[in-house]
Amino acid sequence: MSTRSTYTDVAEGVRAVIAAYTQALDDGRADDVVATFCPDGICAIPGMGTHVGHDALREAYQRLKPRRPQRHLVVNTLVTEWSDREATAVSDVIFILQGDAGWAIQVVGRYHDTLHHTDGAWRFHRREAEFVDAR
Repeated sequence: MSTRSTYTDVAEGVRAVIAAYTQALDDGRADDVVATFCPDGICAIPGMGTHVGHDALREAYQRLKPRRPQRHLVVNTLVTEWSDREATAVSDVIFILQGDAGWAIQVVGRYHDTLHHTDGAWRFHRREAEFVDAR
């Protein structure tokens, strides 16, 4: 019996991996961040560089462990193309950091993602960010 994914199934799976990535990133759990990527996954973020594959991704994300409470607020996720095995999505991101004076916006930008569905889960094949406002 063959089952075809619906747009709703794909969109919910994409949103779930984005949430898992974001929460792991904000908690400083590098291994959990890396687990959201395909083994040959690529991440390209301004100020962080481009990293390919789990080993390079792990090394990069271990350097990003937060020293203060932080949150990446990912909103307006739109799955723009999809099939049972691949999806592309665009999301807005606002990065806030808690400082001595309270929470403050540090970066506003957009993620462009290509995701693959493998082993029963969606994972990033390519995650690319652009920033429209960086303080």
